[in-house]
Amino acid sequence: MKPLFFLVLAATSFAADFPRVIFSDDFSAEGFGKAWGHYKSSSVVKDGMLIGITAPTSDHSAVDNIKFTGEKDLQVAVKFRFTSDKAKSFNVWFDDKNYKGSHAGHICQATISATGVNLADAKTGGFDLSNGLYDRKKANQLTDDEKKMLAGKQKRIPAKISLNEWHTLVVTTQGDSISVSIDGKEVGSFQSAGIAHDTKSLVSLTTNPVDVHYDDFSIKGVAK
Repeated sequence: MKPLFFLVLAATSFAADFPRVIFSDDFSAEGFGKAWGHYKSSSVVKDGMLIGITAPTSDHSAVDNIKFTGEKDLQVAVKFRFTSDKAKSFNVWFDDKNYKGSHAGHICQATISATGVNLADAKTGGFDLSNGLYDRKKANQLTDDEKKMLAGKQKRIPAKISLNEWHTLVVTTQGDSISVSIDGKEVGSFQSAGIAHDTKSLVSLTTNPVDVHYDDFSIKGVAK
């Protein structure tokens, strides 16, 4: 077991890696601020929090996002709670809408559910538009080799996340690695080439489908 001073030093160093606030919102204002963008979202800001809502008739999960000047290494923090069993999961997406090599400019993501965390490289994985891979995946026409390759572009990490309680999520991209901590404890990390994309310029919260609440959202960058 590491001594306490080592753990404190490690935590301090980790926090100091991303000292620069790119964007933050505690949802204390009335409604969404002007910086927020949306895609097929019925989400609302109410009672000091973002309530993620996908409309029952929607063909896509609710996306609420922030766009900024692209950077390679980022740290996203958000408090969240699942308020019912209807809350299947939510995603923290890192995108570059100017990048045309993947569907919707998707680069990498962390998916959080009540039973685990999934980390994925979308750029060179399931959203890769090169050689028709994305279209073949949608059409369920992947070869066995392609399925095996895509399986290696993501990592599933079991976790238990209680309902109706607030939790603090931190998702960090550094180089070709994406890592997650929940409530100050490291959940796991995943390394893959696409994660190292230089200009991640949009971060989204995607609610699948409802009953996820968010608070104290922030995007931070490394020191310049």
